Amino acid sequence: MRRTALTNPLLVLALALGLAACSRGNAPAPTEQVAVNRYLWTAALDVLDFLPVEAVDPFTGVIVTGYGTPPGGGTAYRATVHVSDPALDARALNVALATRSGPVDRATQRALEDAILDRARQLRIRDRGI
Repeated sequence: MRRTALTNPLLVLALALGLAACSRGNAPAPTEQVAVNRYLWTAALDVLDFLPVEAVDPFTGVIVTGYGTPPGGGTAYRATVHVSDPALDARALNVALATRSGPVDRATQRALEDAILDRARQLRIRDRGI
């Protein structure tokens, strides 16, 4: 069963810790907005749900995971995702994917980016009722 971002206990804990840090005076200024596309953010968490989330920062758009093995796979991967823009655009997404022996080839990384972009578009279509 796939876990959504809200049912992933590690993600909920990381978000709670991030909010707690904000309450200690580290919060952005009230006029500062989060410059992360919510569809790319959610899609990255959905596509990478087989990886344990180690750190998330929605204010800078960074998701860092630990090693995990995809269903039916034999290789463990870890990922760092950076969503750098509020636009739902490929240029707003940067993914670094690695195995225990080093970075993966560009084709594998590109396939992961494409999967995240496809999922983000599905989420946007669902929200718009198209």
